This record gives sequence, C-alpha cells and structure tokens, in this order.
Amino acid sequence: MKIGVLALQGDFAEHIAMLKRIGTETAEVRLPEHLQGLDGLIIPGGESTTIGKLAVAYDLIEPLKQFGQRRAIWGTCAGAIFLSKDISRDQPLLGLMDIKVERNAFGRQVDSFEADLDVPELKQATKTKEDYHAVFIRAPIIESVQGEAKVLASVPDGRIVAAQQGHLLATSFHPELTNDTRFHEYFLSLVD
Repeated sequence: MKIGVLALQGDFAEHIAMLKRIGTETAEVRLPEHLQGLDGLIIPGGESTTIGKLAVAYDLIEPLKQFGQRRAIWGTCAGAIFLSKDISRDQPLLGLMDIKVERNAFGRQVDSFEADLDVPELKQATKTKEDYHAVFIRAPIIESVQGEAKVLASVPDGRIVAAQQGHLLATSFHPELTNDTRFHEYFLSLVD
C-alpha cells in the first residue's frame, strides 16, 4: 500500500512521518503525475485558500477529483475544507464530500484547543476503548452532512468535527500532531 500526501502547503511532513511510523509507504504529491500508483491520499492542514490556489496553478483539481471518485482521500483541517462541497464562500474546492464546512469556526490561532472525542467507529476498527485526544488549530467545523456522508465525531457541544462518506474522510483536527496512530490506521482501513 502506498499513500500520497498533498505537499503543496501545510503540515504534510508530519503526516508522512506518521504513515512511516505505522509502516506505510508514502509519496509527496505536487503534480498530477504524482498520483499514479497511489492507493490513497491525505490532504493536510494548512491554509485552505492557498492549497486551493496552488492546486489550480499545478492543474491538480481535476486529477484530484478523479482520484477521489475511486480512491480513498482524507482531509485534515484545511484538507477537510478542500474536500467539501460547500463552505459558503468562493474558493477552489474538490467538492467530493457532501458536507458543509465553516472555516475557522472555533476562532483564531489563540483559540486553538485540545479535546477528547468519542469516536465509536475508530474504537471498533482499532479495538480500543479510549477516547481520541484531538488537537484543534484554527479549526473548521462540519456544519452539516448530507446524502451518504455520516458523522463520526462531535465536540461536547454537538458541533461536528469528523465525517465519512464511503472512502472519503474529513477531520477538523490534526491527528498528525499527536502520538496516536489510530486515525491514520482507520484511514488505511478505507483504502481498497
């Protein structure tokens, strides 16, 4: 199995380090041809507007959309925004997941926080009972899920912070900034 990490901007190196830690072959993706031979792709956190503009500049939008129709993609933070169909503003999106996302929903950088999340699918897939300790940095929320998309996790006040639609995964938080490999392992279980 070989997982690519979109390496245009953001914390792609941390995802690569996490994937290597769990014994997964990785590749940095910057051009359409870098998608060849990949089984899945992670779109990291960073700045969603910048990621979108760079994806347009490198002619990656259509290849990424085509890749996501048949292969697993996971977007973390800005990556979740980039995967969504609706963010109530005009910027390049892949529009692959039937979710509406609100950017910076928890506030600015100084409002970043950590929280323990109950993620039943994660617990079942990884055969653990512990909650997932999530790191939120200028995090978006998933305002709503439609169609085949389903909620995986919410913060205690009910705001959605993780969703899945078949082989597509979106998280508002940064699993690559923890020592917990369970979300990366869960993503690998979506790769066929």
